[in-house]
Amino acid sequence: MNKGIFLTQLQATLTKLPNDERQEILQDYEEYFTIGQLDGKSEEQIAASLGSPKTIGKELSAAYHLEKAETTVTTGNLMRAIWAVIGLGFFNLIIVLGPFVAFAGILVAGWIMGIGFTAAPLLILLNPILVPGTFELFDLFNALALCGLGLFITIGMLYATKASMNGFIRYMKFNQKLVKGGLTHAEH
Repeated sequence: MNKGIFLTQLQATLTKLPNDERQEILQDYEEYFTIGQLDGKSEEQIAASLGSPKTIGKELSAAYHLEKAETTVTTGNLMRAIWAVIGLGFFNLIIVLGPFVAFAGILVAGWIMGIGFTAAPLLILLNPILVPGTFELFDLFNALALCGLGLFITIGMLYATKASMNGFIRYMKFNQKLVKGGLTHAEH
C-alpha cells in the first residue's frame, strides 16, 4: 500500500470528525511518510509499519469522541463516544453497550420515581375535583411526604447522573486502552 492509498483510506475512516481535526491528523501522517522517506524507507514499508488505516481511523475517532465527551458531558457527546468505542471491535458491543444500557435503565427509573413522587400532591389535589367528598387530610400529608421524598430523589439523581456519565467515560477510556493493547501493569 502506498502513501496515497493509505491516506485515502484513513480519510474515509475519519469522515465523522470535524474537518480541521481530520486535516490535522492527515497532515501528521503525511509528515510521518516524509520523515520515513528521508530515512530511506519506501512508502510501502512506512504504510506497513503504521498498520491498517481503518484501525487507526477507528482508534483516533474513539479517542476524539471520548475526549470531547470528557470535556463537555452531554448525552450527544456520550452517545457518539459509545458508538466510536463500540466500533473498535465486536467485543466492545457486549462490554460497552451492556453496562451502558443497565446504567441508563437505572437512571431513567430514578428520574421517573423522583418526578412521580414530586408530582404526587397535584394528583391528591385533583382527587376531590374528580371524586367529590373524598378529600382527607391524611392523603394530603402522605402526598406532601412523597413530594419531599421526590425532591430528595431528584436532587440525588442530578448528582448520580453526572457521576455515572463521568464514570462511564472513564470506563470507556479504560476499555479503549485495553482494546488497543496499551494497558500496562502500572494502570491496574
